[in-house]
Amino acid sequence: MTDMIQAGDQAPALNLPTDGAGNVNLAALSGKTVVLYFYPKDDTPGCTNEAKAFSESAEAFAACDAVVIGVSRDTVASHTKFKAKYALNLILASDEDGAVVEAYGCWVQKSMYGRTYMGIERSTVLIGPDGKILKIWRKVKVPGHAEQVLAFIKAQ
Repeated sequence: MTDMIQAGDQAPALNLPTDGAGNVNLAALSGKTVVLYFYPKDDTPGCTNEAKAFSESAEAFAACDAVVIGVSRDTVASHTKFKAKYALNLILASDEDGAVVEAYGCWVQKSMYGRTYMGIERSTVLIGPDGKILKIWRKVKVPGHAEQVLAFIKAQ
């Protein structure tokens, strides 16, 4: 395990396929604020609520020159279906091999019903226009989180 990234660090590189046969490259977003939120699984209750919350605030994020990108290890096909089902207004990036999830320190040991396993820790990484990390939220609780991130961006 590499050292955990933190605010002030240069954000790890990111170049991933997205829903709708697209691609997202962090370097190409230079000059914009990037909200990178990591979530465990498409179309599960918490992840759906989080995606809807970020999507409903999409215009407010855009007004702050911020791009919202959801990242999970689901396939591009899964993302495309998930986005269409809930009419989501954000980018969903597929990190099937888990390299980006790991680079951002979101691939962690979890436990449920006494069983331990590796999985994505719900986290949000805010990257400034200069490519440096402004803030990291770990172990995110979904209710109110999108609003919290937006308020932080507006306060910058």
